[in-house]
Amino acid sequence: MSRRPWYVIGAWVLLAGLVIVFAPALQTTSDESDFLPDHYESIKAAKIQDDKFPGATTPGAILVFERKDGDKLTADDQASIDQVAAKLGPKLNDKTFVQQVTTTDPEGNPNVSQDGLVQIGVIGLADNATGFDDQAIEDGKDLRTELEPLMKGSDLNVLTTGSVPQSLDSQEEGDKTLAIVFLATVVLIVVLLGIIFRSVIICLMPILVVTLASSVATGLIGWANEIFDLKADSSIETILVVVLYGIGTDYILFFLFRYRERLRQGEETRASVVHALERAGEAIASAGGAVIVAFMALLLSSLSLFRAIGPALAIAVAVTLVAALTLVPAVVTVLGRALFWPSKKWRREPEAARFGRVGAALGRHPGRFALASGTVMVALAAFALSFNPSFDFNSSLPKDVESTQGLEVFQDHFAAGASEPIPVVLVSDDGPLDQGALETYRTDLEGAQGVSQVYPGELSEDGTAAQFSVVLDHDPASDAALNDVKGPVRDAAHDSAPDGTEAYVGGTPSVFADLQKAMARDYSVVFPVAALIIMVILALLLRSLVAPWYLMAAVGLGFAATLGATVVMFQDVLGHEGLIFMLPIYIYLFVTALGTDYNILMIARLREEAREGRDPHQAASEAVKHAGPTIAAAGVILAGTFASLMLGGNTLIQSMGFALSFGIFVAAFVMSMFFTPALTALIGHTAWWPGHEDQKAHELSDVTDPPTHAGTP
Repeated sequence: MSRRPWYVIGAWVLLAGLVIVFAPALQTTSDESDFLPDHYESIKAAKIQDDKFPGATTPGAILVFERKDGDKLTADDQASIDQVAAKLGPKLNDKTFVQQVTTTDPEGNPNVSQDGLVQIGVIGLADNATGFDDQAIEDGKDLRTELEPLMKGSDLNVLTTGSVPQSLDSQEEGDKTLAIVFLATVVLIVVLLGIIFRSVIICLMPILVVTLASSVATGLIGWANEIFDLKADSSIETILVVVLYGIGTDYILFFLFRYRERLRQGEETRASVVHALERAGEAIASAGGAVIVAFMALLLSSLSLFRAIGPALAIAVAVTLVAALTLVPAVVTVLGRALFWPSKKWRREPEAARFGRVGAALGRHPGRFALASGTVMVALAAFALSFNPSFDFNSSLPKDVESTQGLEVFQDHFAAGASEPIPVVLVSDDGPLDQGALETYRTDLEGAQGVSQVYPGELSEDGTAAQFSVVLDHDPASDAALNDVKGPVRDAAHDSAPDGTEAYVGGTPSVFADLQKAMARDYSVVFPVAALIIMVILALLLRSLVAPWYLMAAVGLGFAATLGATVVMFQDVLGHEGLIFMLPIYIYLFVTALGTDYNILMIARLREEAREGRDPHQAASEAVKHAGPTIAAAGVILAGTFASLMLGGNTLIQSMGFALSFGIFVAAFVMSMFFTPALTALIGHTAWWPGHEDQKAHELSDVTDPPTHAGTP
């Protein structure tokens, strides 16, 4: 890299240009049913609906009408609503919607609330439409645009809600969040690098380097998703920004600290670049490898959501890793000592007095440091047991967007479950269904806990299947509805099915119930596999079978502490009912992988100090003194970039931002700074068994050094 730096830079620019021109756009989805395998009940119900009831529609949008003065709707108001519905229907795009607005309930009565204050119109989804794709979002915009002139001059207000308007609001909020997070991330990186290095060029270099790398990574992810038909959830674009800029800046820091250290010893630029690659390159490659394999472990997930997220994040980190080991050294070689302009303080070795004092104290009393840092993590970890998973992406929308306001008005005046009656499909194995048995079955369903109303069953054309629309007592996206459906509603549907028939419960709460089951399976597979692979990497890097065990135990404790702190903040302090179901996976992978990054950096420096002849306590002391500033700087920058997610209006992104930033803080300032070196000092020489890498340099010197006379000191 130092011999032909311009070739390397040119290759990266050319690659980025080609990817930008030819790579497909990154596709995402908010449809939870897209994430589940076919063998789950909710997916089976959906397939039977498609086969047996091809004309049936799922609500794609709900129009919530009320008077501007808040009074009851009059007969003239209801006539105006019918006119709006009649004019609006033909204007709807038939790729997303059926071209009809229904203002009556399934029994033909006007769909007016019991208090007479609100009437709704329901727009069904067209065949093969999901309500979550790009076409649906564009048609959601058009729906609102078409409604405006139709409502002019009336005494009515209308709000749009349902899957399509919620997808539209989710994307618009996501775009705002992405812009805010990007700006906050860039500003934070520039400010912190300015404080650390006092260099204009270093402040800008990571932004330019990572922007170039991110264009390549995003394009490669788009290709991978297209080839393997993968779709991640809609938060992935925002997370990618943080991952690329945060991790990219961390790896650049690892390299620059080593490069600057060598320059201070009087070495020339090219030699310093080579030295930095030799010393920091191993740690960067190992750390990046740990992150990549942790993310790739998500391929073992049963959910397509995680199978898409895993490769996406792995590709992003892999591209960043390659850039850190090729593009960064090339840029540094070209810039030389001008890299530090205008500061000249880089020439002087800082005293690192604070880290020196902390290191000295840890070397003298490692047991105290291990106990104190371990106790903090254990105390926080206890709260992780109270984690309550939520499966509703739309609940994370801000309160001031139209779809949320419309849903609140709807639920204030109608049964909470009326916004999305869930389908229960009864299928016969022995010919046409008995009509009398259907009414009995309906009665049994209506008696189940959590059910408000069941509409009469609709027979399929061949008479072998019936579909019942079940209105729940609770919001279909709520935890209460999930618990009712996975318990008493499914039990009643299955147990009451007539002989020779089988029942399937579909709809949003059924999807959530299946997601919950799938997540439990994934936790038992993905977590241990990721941990095992990272342990193998640590064992190969450290040539030790002992150190990987306590390093991974420390990382696991950091994960539990992070989840516990997030539960305290969002469920206990802020009063949220739950946290998005995918949060533990994200925390585990980021804290495990990135916490391992910092552990690798600290343990590699500790090994280096031990090779210089220092005993375990002294080696730990010197490692904290020298590696501490690098880990602190990297931890602050990465925690800060993740914290920028909290500036978004989406509670999913906010909770993720808090969790990941807190997890990185714990990984850097509690685990890697104190817990890991303290444990290594306590375990001593045994930590490096069987390779004993801490003594390798001295064994070699014993062989190569000339013999001394007896009595020579």
